[in-house]
Amino acid sequence: MKRIFVTLTMVAAFALSASAQKAITNVKCNADEVVQWWNNKKAPHSNEETKDEERDASGHFMYTSQTEFYIYKADKSNATGQAVVVLPGGGYGKVCIEREGFALAEYFKSIGITAVVVKYRLPNNGHKEVPLEDAQAALRYTRKNAKKWGVDPSKVGIAGSSAGGHLAAYTSNFTPDAEKPAFSILFYPVINGETCMTHQNTFRRLLGKNHTPADREYYSLNNRVSATTPPTILLLSTNDRTVPPISSTLYYKALKHYGVKAAMHIYPEGGHGWVGRPEFRYDKDWKHQLKRWLEFINKSVEEKK
Repeated sequence: MKRIFVTLTMVAAFALSASAQKAITNVKCNADEVVQWWNNKKAPHSNEETKDEERDASGHFMYTSQTEFYIYKADKSNATGQAVVVLPGGGYGKVCIEREGFALAEYFKSIGITAVVVKYRLPNNGHKEVPLEDAQAALRYTRKNAKKWGVDPSKVGIAGSSAGGHLAAYTSNFTPDAEKPAFSILFYPVINGETCMTHQNTFRRLLGKNHTPADREYYSLNNRVSATTPPTILLLSTNDRTVPPISSTLYYKALKHYGVKAAMHIYPEGGHGWVGRPEFRYDKDWKHQLKRWLEFINKSVEEKK
């Protein structure tokens, strides 16, 4: 299948958005470029969304049917050679792109890591393959352009928050071994589908209203970990009532069982959704810990060469 994409300047990109969407807010985005990748007509699968894309009062995308990549290129002066595909959360019902996408990308760029934020197509109640193929496409696109951006293709990882964390772990475990991300960063991710451990609507939207307990078990990602799952760091809050952190501890346990390099930080407070919130008490700490871990992963890759 031939893929057609257009690289736009930020002004052109959001002029297009303003003409096509019903609810628009100011876009807090400083991406170096925006790439329109594919839509439901061009992609391998469609989510069968019939509504026009919108943005709500908080700037979150809804009813997504056009996949876009927002690219934040690291400056050559401090580039580490790493890149990360960023998947915002939103319970698979929205794409919360400003804080868990753009703001997170700004952080990665500041520490020398190129970031590609994905506005992915939502599963629209059961089209579970659609967000996965968008995340996989972003990985391929990043690797294809890696050398041009000063990135090592073997150092392209993935990051996700909440449902985006589920998608990052989904991609890390459901992608063929040769194409898996080099590392995985999971912020308060949805992992396990058991009633007491999950955000119910995330699994309902991913698997559809008529899914079975067996479906939930299969897409509970602690059950999909293997020895080829990428090195992973999990960052959580113990008082997260939206996505109970207990399911992430099961993921960590599975990673350790299979000998995968893993780290986990559980903060005593913060609740859910603290990425991009400078008022979060541990904002400086998680950034420091993540930077150290990424340096460790980078060094590990270099030592294998």
